[in-house]
Amino acid sequence: MSSKSRGRKHGQSAMSPLLRALTDSRTAHEPVTAAMLLQGYAGLDAFQHGHGSRKLHTTLSRHLLVSQELARIGLGEDVLGDIENAHAALVRLDTRERTQGRWTLEADEYAHLCTALAILDGQLSAASLSEIASAEARMIEGLMRSAQVQAFAEAAV
Repeated sequence: MSSKSRGRKHGQSAMSPLLRALTDSRTAHEPVTAAMLLQGYAGLDAFQHGHGSRKLHTTLSRHLLVSQELARIGLGEDVLGDIENAHAALVRLDTRERTQGRWTLEADEYAHLCTALAILDGQLSAASLSEIASAEARMIEGLMRSAQVQAFAEAAV
């Protein structure tokens, strides 16, 4: 048996060549981004017609968080305000559902969400699958940190 190290060479990617090719491939890119946009627009349509749900709200919120992370890595930093307006619309929608029991959007909330989904569409067209995966990972990390802070705050009370 050889005594040579079997570790990776410095500078070599941990990603296999096949996975790297897939993340850079537009063929693999389109089904992923189309599914994300379809989920977003389907949720928006359901809310517009008063047929929303907690699951659709969560999905749309997560897509907006991914959009926010994509903007932070350079894909639309100038439109962060528009994405934040859409987040605020979802907060108002959630509050309305909790207090009044209805999942309906006001006209301005609908407009903010349409704008944010158009931004996400542009970002997904420009981003690689690797950038999208990175944005999703950062979004999940942020949600986990938020849950930990909330649990700590509740435990302190």
